[in-house]
Parts: sequence; structure tokens; C-alpha cells
Amino acid sequence: MFSLFQRKSVRLTAGEPQAPVSEMPKGLTRPESAASLLATPRRRKLLEHIWQRTSLSRRQFNTLYLAPLERYAELVQQFPASEGHHHAYPGGMLDHSLEIVAYALKLRQSYLLPAGTTPETQAAQAEAWTAATAYAALLHDIGKIAVDLHVEHTDGSLWHPWHGSLQRPYRFRYRKDREYRLHSAATGLLYTRLLDREILDWLSQYPDLWAALLYVLAGQYEHAGTLGELVIQADQASVAQELGGDPGKAIAAPKHTLQRKLLDGLRYLLREEFKLNQPQASDGWLTQDALWLVSKTVSDKLRAYLLSQGIEGIPSNNTALFNIMQDHGIAQPTPDDKAIWKATVTSDGGWSHSFTFLKLSPAAIWEAADRPPAFTGNVDVDQGEEDTPAPSEGNAGHHVPDADLDQSGPTESVMADDGVNALLNLLDDSSAPTTADPPQPPKEEVVAPVPDEEPERRNASPSGEHFMEWLRQRIQARKLIINDAKALVHTVDGTVYLVSPGVFQRYAQEHPQIAKLAKTEKLSDWQWAQKKFEKLGLHRKQDNGLNIWTCEVTGPRKSRRLHGYLLADGSVLFNEPILNNPYLTLSVGEAQSNSGAT
Repeated sequence: MFSLFQRKSVRLTAGEPQAPVSEMPKGLTRPESAASLLATPRRRKLLEHIWQRTSLSRRQFNTLYLAPLERYAELVQQFPASEGHHHAYPGGMLDHSLEIVAYALKLRQSYLLPAGTTPETQAAQAEAWTAATAYAALLHDIGKIAVDLHVEHTDGSLWHPWHGSLQRPYRFRYRKDREYRLHSAATGLLYTRLLDREILDWLSQYPDLWAALLYVLAGQYEHAGTLGELVIQADQASVAQELGGDPGKAIAAPKHTLQRKLLDGLRYLLREEFKLNQPQASDGWLTQDALWLVSKTVSDKLRAYLLSQGIEGIPSNNTALFNIMQDHGIAQPTPDDKAIWKATVTSDGGWSHSFTFLKLSPAAIWEAADRPPAFTGNVDVDQGEEDTPAPSEGNAGHHVPDADLDQSGPTESVMADDGVNALLNLLDDSSAPTTADPPQPPKEEVVAPVPDEEPERRNASPSGEHFMEWLRQRIQARKLIINDAKALVHTVDGTVYLVSPGVFQRYAQEHPQIAKLAKTEKLSDWQWAQKKFEKLGLHRKQDNGLNIWTCEVTGPRKSRRLHGYLLADGSVLFNEPILNNPYLTLSVGEAQSNSGAT
């Protein structure tokens, strides 16, 4: 399916003639290359949003998404999206289309497509439906430049979009006799100029997808099902945002989606830490058609790595983590729609053992040229047994969708919330669009370790001293926030307050090896870490001998209590003078029931 990724992505800008740089007569516009048109900060950020909504490498993204977007940019140039309504400024059509693509891909993540089919079918077609969503959003208004605009060159000769991209200075105006709905019917004149033969061959393999896409391109949204709804919702979001303020509003710097965080974390671990295809002790096995990762190993190490990079929102429960990986198409479901597979690994030397696995697509992790050799033994899925993991393998059984989602997609209330209002939160004030900046491609960002947290340091033996060093590094690197509503570290009474058990739970999550150490002492992992900290004697005790202090947190609307440790000397964590959190007040002399009290 992804054989077309091996082709080099098309760049239409190279070697094409450009109008000479000179003063343009009034009323004329010089055509620009795709690189120039897409180089503004606003559009680069939109492109980054679009990439973040896919599961592709940069090279795959360039082939499937960036190349059509470049063709689109060169075709629409500086045309507005409308004469006097939304995005009615030079370049408005390109801005509007990029926004719709970004919005539509955001919405698409809440759907399992095609609806009503098996999980295997949905997983196999996931990337095709994502791409089709982007193409439907991009092309839904392309017919406007064919029937709504009158475009001519300096000598008065007419230009039509089927002539190809503009090569000479041009002027344009809206046709007074234009028919409002004709542009939907005109889309068919142009979409083959943007989507090449290989892409169309790929999409046409899937009848439901192909029919929905053609209906959208024909403007028959009522027959296009979910795909049509996605485009309509995304169009509404883009229009609402633009009409609500300055058309120079820009998309804020994109945040990594959880899908991108998980994939980048897996790629890092497979490159730097995981051992594959070992005869016995291995983190996973790579076969010709699948990557099998031991479920407990991958959940613990992936969570630990992402937390070590300061990435919040990673579920501490394996069931939730596996479900998220399955929802985003990272983990492939079993025939019974479970996240966990049970399979037996047999090496050529005769060694054999059963494990519980997550099954991933190798194409999601490696480029074809970078893929490691396949395992020479066998990985055989066990038949007729429950695919639930043993207790030591984590807690992940049947896949449990989000509460408000079913196989056909979100409920109407979810769509109303996530369709327009939530998507507008992606937008933020910035400078107006400009083409003055030099053209640069979107910067590829991956989750990478900070210098002081190489694998050797992260895997150092946990101890009380190691906990304090970890805490100091996390605070200095701003990967543990302080004095925030959800912070695990606060400053109060001239020193540092550690929220318990939260700060010890976070440390244990980043260091899964603590679980084995704690088991020998019949403690939970965080209790083990807490006791190692207590033995250092760095905390201040109350007059009644209690370890745990209570803090009153008073906010503008409500108050609550925190329990934790008060360091005797805050300079062990902070080199600078400490300013107290004004919202925290230390309570003295209260009896504590926290397990850390003595």
C-alpha cells in the first residue's frame, strides 16, 4: 500500500520559469513558487499541524501531503477565498484551505473508519482515510478558480487553471455572472492536477472511501457520509475563526499530539534501548509483517521515557495507554478487538516461550532502508486462548473506547464541542501573513533525550540520592513544573514542599525497575521511593514528630489541601533564592493519616 512512498516527492518549483524581479505595474501580481507561498510563519505552522495529525515519517508526508499542497499553492497563488465574505484578502484561498486540512485531520482522529467494519479493516485503511480526509478538505473549493474568477495576463490573454500554474504576471476579478454552486461541479476539472496517478490508484482500492471522496469532490456532501461531515465541520471552523477577528491571525506553535509523542518515543526506544530478535532475552521480535513488542516492557519503558522528557498526560494505567495506542492506529487490534496478543516465540535453536505482545506495523517505525533484519525464528499467535495478559504483564484486556464514542464516530454533542469551538483553541494571535521570510520547510521535531538524561543515567540504580538528583534535574530542565495548580513541587515557608505521594509516583513511573526492588520489601513502588527519601533525613519534621505536612491551597474559586514533605534546606534543589507560592499556606500541628507519617 505504501510503495509510492519510495518515490521521491515531487517538487514543482524546481527549474520552472519565474517572472523577472522588477517593479510590477499596478493591478498586476507576480506568480510565486510553492516554496515562497508556503514559507510564511503562519503557513509553516499550519503545515506542521498537518504533519502532526499523521503517523508518517517526513519523507512519507512529503509524498502524500506536501506534494499535493505545493501543487495547490502554485495553482491558487494569491487568490482570495471569497469576494467579500471570509478570507477575502490576497492569499486567502491558500490560508483557508490549509486551515481546513488541519481542522479536518484533527476531527478525523475521533473516528474509526470505515464505520461498521472490523477493527482489522479499520486499522488497514486508517492512513488511506486520513489522506482522503486531507484531500477532500483541500479540494472542496478548488473549482472556484475555474468558474468564479476571471484571470488574465498583461497582454489580456486569459488564463484557466487547466493550463497549469501561472507563469506570467496576472490580474483577476470576480465574475459578476458567476453561479454560486457551480464551483462544486467544477472540482472534477482540476483534482487530477493535484493528486497524481499513484495516489488515486491507492485510494481507489477502497470502495467506501473512494465513493465518499468522489461525492465530496462533486459537492454532494449528503451522500459522502462521515467524510462529508468532516469537511463541513472543518470549513465552518475556519470561516468562524477568520470572521471573528483579524485575518492575519496565525496558528499557534503546534503542540505534539499524543499520537506523535507515542510514535516518536517508540522510535527512540527501538533505536537506542530495546533489544530485538534475541534468541531469548528480548524486548520484542520483528517478523516480515509485524513488530511484536512485549506488552509490559513497552508500556513501562515508553511511559518512563516520555515522562523523562517532560511530556505530561501519559496514562499511568496500562489499559488506558494500550487503548490510546490502539485508537490512534499504533497498536493493531486482535480479531476480538483487544490490544493484547498472546503468541509463542520459537528460535531456530529450539528455544520457545509465550508472551503477551503489542503488535505494530514496521512501516510506522522505520523507513524501508532502515528496517532491521527479520527474526529467523517464528512468532505464532496462540489460538483458542484468552488474549488477556498475566498479572505481571500489565492490565490490558478488551479495548474500551472513550465513553462518548462508538464505532461510527462521536455523538452529536461531541461533534458540536470538538467540531468548531475546541478547534478554535488551536488558533492564536500572531503577526499578519507575510512572504518576506525566506522559504523553509517545516522543521521535523522528534522527542529526543536531553543531554543529562542519556539511557545510562536514566537506568542508574534507584535510591534516595538518585531520587534527589532526578528531582533537581527535572526542575532545572523545567520538566517538573513548580507552583502550578497540578505541580508536584511548591515553594512555601522559605523552602521546598514535595507533594506526596504524587512526586514519588512520578519518580517510580520514570524508573520501572523500582517495582522489582519494592516487591522484595513488600512495598508498592512509590512507597519504596518514599522510604528511601525519608532515610536521607533531608526533610523537616513537625514538633509532634510527623513527617507529613499539610498545605492549604487557596485559589480564586475554591480551596483544597495538599500533603507532603517539607525540605529542611531548599538550596539542595534551588541555587537561587526561593520565593514562596502566595497561594499556599503551611498548616502546623495537625495529625496526619498519610502513610508517610511516623
